[in-house]
Amino acid sequence: MHLERFLQRRQSQWKFSVWLVVLLLIGCSFLSLSVGEIWVLPWLPQGDLEKQLLWQIRFPRLVAAMAIGAALAASGAVLQVLLGNPLAEPGVLGISGGASLALVLMLFLLPWVPGPWLTMIVAMSGALVFTLLLVSLARVRRVSTTRLLLIGVALGILSGAVVTWAFYFSDDLNQRQLLYWLMGSVGGVSWGQLSVLAILLPALIWLCTRGKQLDILMLGEIHARQLGLDVSALRWRLILVIALLVGAAVALAGVIGFIGLVVPHLLRLALGTENRYLLPLSAGFGALLLALSDVLARVALPAAELPVGVVTTTLGAPVFIWMLLRSQAE
Repeated sequence: MHLERFLQRRQSQWKFSVWLVVLLLIGCSFLSLSVGEIWVLPWLPQGDLEKQLLWQIRFPRLVAAMAIGAALAASGAVLQVLLGNPLAEPGVLGISGGASLALVLMLFLLPWVPGPWLTMIVAMSGALVFTLLLVSLARVRRVSTTRLLLIGVALGILSGAVVTWAFYFSDDLNQRQLLYWLMGSVGGVSWGQLSVLAILLPALIWLCTRGKQLDILMLGEIHARQLGLDVSALRWRLILVIALLVGAAVALAGVIGFIGLVVPHLLRLALGTENRYLLPLSAGFGALLLALSDVLARVALPAAELPVGVVTTTLGAPVFIWMLLRSQAE
């Protein structure tokens, strides 16, 4: 009887959280479309300037921020289960760095400006290489959680160093300006670039529906196989989808860290570890957090705009330190 009440209370908490994030996303959308040097009422734009500002700049920016935040948070939630590491996250593990490194190499090798689809494919390839490396170390060499985290951080630092050297020796002003984008920014996203959402959104939906399988996987590989789960096939599908999502996110906005770390971890602490609810809820709160961070990046300075990656890093780094200290205490 007590167990039944506990389960009902837990179900109510999950449902309440879903409705909460939906309402917050609606409110955040109106806020994001309104604020800026020129304040605009989204439901009543005045004149052609406000309409163009709303539909050609702020609306694609909002869509990109929400899609990227959702993709990174859901990817982080899955990586934490897949690697058995509560500190796993695309940015911390260097996966986002691999995608950005591949993009920079492409820009230096190609004599023309690549389109959004080629950019996404190249970024996805870089993310996939780093993801495969980390998963192989975790499963084949049986690297400990701490060492795996340090290897991921080292890969991220290495990719960042290569990118910095590449831009330092570049005389192209456009490539130097791209360094700002690689710090994480959705400011220049256009409707044409958002065409990659045709791939990103179905992949994100598929990933958010793998919760039950991940719940089984958390029981251990032996028990999961006994329950009929093809662990190997599931793992490789998840790797490919995560690489696609991270690659698309980096192609749209550069490297944005800590979204995939903070959101699913805090939700696990607050609500529990049921992945069938946690994955879609992580996507929702990830979209909310990045959209709010983008608003903060636009209004924090009176005459300039911060890269949104700087804002998420500033917010996420203290939480990351707290998580490290908490895991050591346990």
